Amino acid sequence: MIYACVQGENRKILASATYPSRQVTGLVYDSSEQELCFSDLRDDMPLRVEGFYSVIGFKPDCIFLSRDVIGGYPLYYSRTEFSSFSRLIDSESERVNPGEVVKVHYDGSVEKLSYSFDEVFSPDPSPKDEGEVEALLETVEKKLREFNRGDCISFSGGVDSSLLAAIYDLPLVSVTASDREEEHIRKAAKEIGRELHIFRFGEDDVRNAIPEVLKAIEEPDPFHVSIGIPVYLSMVKARELGFSSIVFGQGADELFGGYKKYENYRGEELFWVLKRDVEMLGVNNLERDVKLAYKAEVEILTPYLQWEIIRAVMKIPGEYKVREVNGEVIRKYALRKIAEKYLPRSIAYRQKKAVQYSTRTSTLLEKIAKREGLSVKEYLEKVYSGL
Repeated sequence: MIYACVQGENRKILASATYPSRQVTGLVYDSSEQELCFSDLRDDMPLRVEGFYSVIGFKPDCIFLSRDVIGGYPLYYSRTEFSSFSRLIDSESERVNPGEVVKVHYDGSVEKLSYSFDEVFSPDPSPKDEGEVEALLETVEKKLREFNRGDCISFSGGVDSSLLAAIYDLPLVSVTASDREEEHIRKAAKEIGRELHIFRFGEDDVRNAIPEVLKAIEEPDPFHVSIGIPVYLSMVKARELGFSSIVFGQGADELFGGYKKYENYRGEELFWVLKRDVEMLGVNNLERDVKLAYKAEVEILTPYLQWEIIRAVMKIPGEYKVREVNGEVIRKYALRKIAEKYLPRSIAYRQKKAVQYSTRTSTLLEKIAKREGLSVKEYLEKVYSGL
C-alpha cells in the first residue's frame, strides 16, 4: 500500500509504503515487473514501463501520479492526499484511471494524460496458421517457465493453478468449504507431486472475514465479496505459514477464454470480447485482489499477466481459445494444449466452477444473511455501513 499527503503552505510532504510497496527518494510505488526510479516519471510512462504499477512521485512543479494501462494496482487522489485506498483520503477522492498520468500542481491545478490498452499491446485478430499460433504459445510457455518467483501457489486444482504448480516447485495453499473440492484438490496435488496446505473454512470463518474483506475492497458488492473471501482467506493462510508472497492464476480465464459466457461468441467477435475483458481486468478483478493482498500484507504474483504473455495472447485468434472438439466445447483450449505437456489429461482438461461456487462461499454467505432475515446484498450493506 502507498500513501502520501501534502501539509501546509510550505508543502511539507509525508509519504509511506507498506509491504510489498516500496519507497525510494522522490517516490512511493508498487510494481510487478521492475523497480521504478525518478527518471521513469515521464509523460508517456504507461507506454514505457512494463507490468502493473502505481506510483506517486514528487517533482519540483507537481505531484506525479500514474498507473499502467490495465490498472493492476489501485490509486486515488485529492488535491492533498494520495493513496491505494480511497477511504484513507479525508476529502472526496478521484481514481487515477488505468493508463493515466495525473499531475497535481502545487497551485491546485490538475493536468491529465491518458494512454490506451491498444497502444501498448496492439491486439491483432487476423487469421493465423498453426505454425504462427504454435510460436505464440511457445512464447507463453517460455515466459511462464522464466517467471519462477514466489513463496507458494494458491491452488484450486483447475488447469490455471495446476499448470503453475507443475512448472514451479512451490508449496500449494488451498481453502475450501466443500468436501468434493477438497477431495479433488488433494488428488491433484498428489498427482503433481507438490506439498499441500489446505484450510477448511466454515460459516464462522466467512462471518469473521466479511468485515475485513469489505474494508479492503471498499464496496459491499455481493459478487466481489463472494470472490474476495476465499482469495483473502488463502492470503491469510499463506501469511500464517510464513510466506510473504503468493502466486495466483489470475488473468488466464480472460486471456484464454475460460468463462462459459465465451461459448456464445465465435471468430473475431470472440476475440474482441476477450480483449475487452483483459483490458478491464484491473477494474473488474485486480484492484479487488491487490487491495486484499495489501490487507493481508502479502505480495500477489500473477505469472499469466506478464506483459510479453499478454502481447502474445492478444495475437491468438479466438478459435484457438474456445474450440469445439468431437462435439464438446473446450474453453481455454490453447492453454490446455500447453498444460497437457505437464499435467495428466484429467487435470489439464477439467472444467471448473467459479471460486465462489466451488468453495461454497456463496452458499455460506446466503446462510449467514438468511439468519438475519436479509438478502446477501442487504446484509453486506448493513455490515459495510457499520464499519
